[in-house]
Amino acid sequence: MYYGFDVGGTKIEFGAFDNKLTRLATERVPTPGDDYEQLIDTLAALVMKYDQQFGCEGTVGIGIPGIEKAEDGTVLTVNVPAAKGRKLREDLQAKIGRTVALNNDANCFALSEAWDEELQGEKMVLGLILGTGFGGGLIVDGKVLSGKNNVAGELGHMRMPIDAWLYLGENAPIFDCGCDKKGCIDNYLSGRGFEMLYTHFYGEEKKAIDIIHAFNAGESKASEFVDKYIEMLAMVFAGLFTGIDPDVVVLGGGLSNFDYIYDEMPKRVPKYLLSVANVPKIIKAKHGDSGGVRGAAFLNIHR
Repeated sequence: MYYGFDVGGTKIEFGAFDNKLTRLATERVPTPGDDYEQLIDTLAALVMKYDQQFGCEGTVGIGIPGIEKAEDGTVLTVNVPAAKGRKLREDLQAKIGRTVALNNDANCFALSEAWDEELQGEKMVLGLILGTGFGGGLIVDGKVLSGKNNVAGELGHMRMPIDAWLYLGENAPIFDCGCDKKGCIDNYLSGRGFEMLYTHFYGEEKKAIDIIHAFNAGESKASEFVDKYIEMLAMVFAGLFTGIDPDVVVLGGGLSNFDYIYDEMPKRVPKYLLSVANVPKIIKAKHGDSGGVRGAAFLNIHR
């Protein structure tokens, strides 16, 4: 059995999957706020409960909104304060007596999609999240590519490419980022960035969904803005595709439901690619909110 935990700021979701990757159990419990020992005990109790239920020792994977520091195994996270600066993977391993895999929740999202039946034959799958933030994960031969410092896939903290920056015009905004840098892609491509850009250019605050509704209704400002955003998105995507060259790109997050993206990217990206390159297949994520727990469980699968 493959056990997965999606550890978020308010809840922990557990899932158990068999060798056919069919989900056999689901449970959700509150995330302990600042009590680290309670967090470890909560995870361990769920492992033991389902070991008993299934009569075996399941493998354990954890997805968390953060990064495990490569040098010492401590966790860098904002949304799960109980785990911040603690050796979560190591301490849970000691508690349950088996190896634990841990990775960033965006990597788990990408891994979940890569192990979907339709994509299992693809060598390289790039998952990109157009949600509250912009991030991603790269899956090669069914495994997460984490890099030396466990930051591979943190694409949102690359800087805006020069062509996209110039395209925004002389009045282009320089947004501060939560990573203490400026000009990170995260603040331009995310749903939050979509709204911030609209406010910058038109002087009024609107939710992304309202901008999209206005676009679908043919409203001129919304149409002008969406065209600008989509062109910028194509420029940034082309840079990522040139550096990574994935077979398939899977989009998740709230903006991934904007179907116009899938119509326009194959038309707009090619002019920003190398002449020998083709646009990879770009598809919408299939597993939605369950992707985190699926991907966490699949951290222990070997192709």
